[in-house]
Amino acid sequence: MNAPYKESLTDPLVIGGQYFGSRLLVGTGKYRNLTETARALDASGAEIVTVAIRRMPLTATDGEPGLLDVLPPKRYTLLPNSAGCYTADDAVRTLRLARELLDGHDLVKLEVLGDQKTLFPNMPETLRAAEVLIRDGFRVMVYCSDDPIQARVLENMGCVAVMPLASLIGSGMGILNPWNLKIIIAEAKVPVIVDAGIGTASDAAVAMELGCDGVLMNTAIAHARNPVLMATAMRHAVSAGRLAFLAGRMASVPYRAVASSPQTGLIE
Repeated sequence: MNAPYKESLTDPLVIGGQYFGSRLLVGTGKYRNLTETARALDASGAEIVTVAIRRMPLTATDGEPGLLDVLPPKRYTLLPNSAGCYTADDAVRTLRLARELLDGHDLVKLEVLGDQKTLFPNMPETLRAAEVLIRDGFRVMVYCSDDPIQARVLENMGCVAVMPLASLIGSGMGILNPWNLKIIIAEAKVPVIVDAGIGTASDAAVAMELGCDGVLMNTAIAHARNPVLMATAMRHAVSAGRLAFLAGRMASVPYRAVASSPQTGLIE
């Protein structure tokens, strides 16, 4: 991002030295067509758009447009990911290919899955891949378990963002373990971005109210009855949740009401 843009942001998301105005990151899969993809991305206000290199045709094939044809490079920062990889070697190979395809692009999302049923991250393979990619000069954002120790290890290795899952990828179950997320947030010196499991706008708002730096989602928007409208809702939810976190919520007062009007100077 250029200097004027950087200076114009009052609350930027900073990842690997790059500044962004939006804290909503979105995927590009599962839409009915590229037209719907483009409209939903536009409505989301997202600046970072993640692309599955192994699954999504980036350029035109057989006369059909590719994803890059509907993603203006001046507007979006592409985030190549290694979705569909189950070993460190496959993930490293995929992201090296992405760097070649995208003219040296080095900001990537590392994702190494454990099995096809849960799509949980395989943390030993994730750690191995992260070490190789960081040594190769990549800025690695990493999909990981919500284990605070694993998140700390990844940060100490040099990952520029940790991305713990809220719940299973594509499940829409929302945030199942806010306590682990809060530990990760409290300890991390790099952005913490919730990745996977968001189902609706309230889930995104809760993630931001917990103190997450951003939220990444795909299925919650793409599989909504009206993806463009849901993208708009997610845009506002992330902004509202961030504002609520910065404002600082009132203290909870369990089992006791507290009157909101003054208790002195009452009219008799």
